[in-house]
Amino acid sequence: MQALSKKTGVLLVNLGTPDSPSVKDVRSYLFQFLNDKRVIDIPLLARKLLVNLIIVPFRAPKSAKIYQELWTEKGSPIMIYGREVRSKLEKILGKGYDVHLAMRYKSPSLKAVLAAMKKKNYDKIIVLPMFPQYASATTGSVQEEVMRIVSQWWVIPEIRFISQFYDHPYFINAWKEIGVMHNWQNYDHVIFSYHGLPLRHVDKVYEEGICDDHNCENEITPQNKFCYKATCYATTRMLAKELEIPESHYTVAFQSRLDKDWLEPFSDKVVIEKAESGCKKLLVFSPAFTADCLETIVEIGIEYKELFKLHGGEELHLVESLNDHPSWIRCMASLVTEKAT
Repeated sequence: MQALSKKTGVLLVNLGTPDSPSVKDVRSYLFQFLNDKRVIDIPLLARKLLVNLIIVPFRAPKSAKIYQELWTEKGSPIMIYGREVRSKLEKILGKGYDVHLAMRYKSPSLKAVLAAMKKKNYDKIIVLPMFPQYASATTGSVQEEVMRIVSQWWVIPEIRFISQFYDHPYFINAWKEIGVMHNWQNYDHVIFSYHGLPLRHVDKVYEEGICDDHNCENEITPQNKFCYKATCYATTRMLAKELEIPESHYTVAFQSRLDKDWLEPFSDKVVIEKAESGCKKLLVFSPAFTADCLETIVEIGIEYKELFKLHGGEELHLVESLNDHPSWIRCMASLVTEKAT
């Protein structure tokens, strides 16, 4: 009897994007995103009132204007790079793998993509959320939604999740290859800017104590290995070491905050402080993002640049994200094949 050839389905998942920069589509995206209980982790009724009656109605028109700055002729960068990455990863993995792309919010939806994958009857499915550092609001949300959908299937194949890869040698090397193209020695200071999180999100990681009790700025331990703050600092230490950036020459900061009770220091405040202290040139890395998006292109590349100049700085340069860089594709291939065996 001829042995059946086995096939593995690979599911890449990124956060998502509106279908267009129109107010209607941005409103729909924000509605889905902000109603996720892992994103805004407050009681259901309070979340519904806050999101649907206050945040979305007031934020959608403003966000639509920002998305219009981001949009290209081909659409949203996160979608453009997602498609490129999917195609290139499938090619490098070879005939034993099919690679699919989904977004946690909006299109292509996890529900639709998993329905298509179900028809393929894969022997194994590997889920790769494209977030280097684990956070409940990103990777955790993807994992929960995948499990919710797949739990309804009658036949459930073997499913493996890649929870984080902030310390994978190929991930660090991919950022190094991009980083060396921007000589940090030509800048007065370097900022490693990560997406922010509410403090309560990192505090919930711990059975005992809170994040501040665990020396997360300086080490990874069995207790803090899934703490977003700890892994952000660890990514920075490894990348700074590879690029030979001395600790005195860089700052770890967190952007995109919604209120004061979020991870500090805040990136925009650091930008202002550096400008006011006499820095004229800043270099900014964003290693929490694997593809350029609203938070990198607009928030850092436009808004922070204007903020820096407003307070006396001259040049703020954003280091491009991994996007579809060949080393990033090789990193993903390694993550998948390691998990497949």
